Parts: sequence; C-alpha cells; structure tokens
Amino acid sequence: MNRRTSVKSILGLGVLGISSFSIFRWIGLHQKLDLQSLLSYKVLITDLAETIIPKTDTPGAKEAGVENYIINVLTNCTGRIEQNKFLNGLADLEEYTQDNFGKTFKNCTAADKVSILSYFENKDKYSVAILNKVNNKFLGRSFFTQLKNLTIEGYCTSQIGATQGLAYDFIPSTFQSCIPLTAHQKSWATK
Repeated sequence: MNRRTSVKSILGLGVLGISSFSIFRWIGLHQKLDLQSLLSYKVLITDLAETIIPKTDTPGAKEAGVENYIINVLTNCTGRIEQNKFLNGLADLEEYTQDNFGKTFKNCTAADKVSILSYFENKDKYSVAILNKVNNKFLGRSFFTQLKNLTIEGYCTSQIGATQGLAYDFIPSTFQSCIPLTAHQKSWATK
C-alpha cells in the first residue's frame, strides 16, 4: 500500500466521521419535541432562576414568577433548535448534578448550585469569540445563555421586578436623556 492511498483513506474516514456526527447533531436539534415535558421541569427552572437572581433585600426570581415567563417564551416564541437545546440542557444539568453531587439540583446547597451553573456557563463557551458567534448563528443560543437571558428578561418585565427590584418612576415629570445614578440607587426600570 502506498503512502498517498493511506493518507487519503485516513482523511476520508475523518471527514466521514465528522460529517456523520454533525448530521446526527443536526437531526437531534431539529426533531419535534413534546413541550409538555417542559412543564415537568418547572420546579427545576424555578430553582435555576432563583439561583441566578436570588432574594436579597429585593424580591427574587421565584417571587416574580420568572419560571412561567421562561416556559411561555420557550413554548410560544422560540424556534425548535433552541427549544431542543434548552430541554437537552435541562436533562444534562440533572444528570451532571446527580453524577457529581449525588442529589437533585433542588437539594444542593447554594454554593453547589452556583458551581453547577458556573460549570454550564464555561461548558457552553468557546475560548475563541468567533466560534461562539458561528455556533449561535447556526445552532442557536446555548442552554445557559438562554436561561440567563430569559431569567433577566422575565424578572425585569415582571411587576415585582420592575417596581421593587429596579427604580421605577410611575409618572416622570420631565424627560432627561442622561441621569447619573446616586449612591446605592437601583438601576432604572425604564430607559
């Protein structure tokens, strides 16, 4: 056997392996899913959102009902790829928590919950920024990015989040394009 034939065979097998993995992943992300399974994760989504925006001197994500917002947006306003990525991410999170901590996410300590979310945040990122953009363009936003964005959107657009978590002026007297924040002031709910 000559060297050129061997190199061509190795390259051919490599391309075949990569393309079959890509096709398998593409099909997995485009499959039709049962969105009722999303409701079975409601308690987990509540705990995840509360870990991202915990209750302090202001209400947390659980009090704002962020989990209902997340489920509603995923069900009605999100494409199939991102729905699949989110559901797969929830399943991966449950599996990772069970394997590494031996209990469910709900039963973990606050420090464990933060470390679990840190793991998924680092797992979903590439070290090269352009790869993140390409991945988001072709395969949708990652699980943790969706979770974080939907949690913040749900909290800031809820009545509790806008009025108690942020500074909200019901009837502004005048329009001022740039207002500096005073010491210990919350961010403005309206911009």
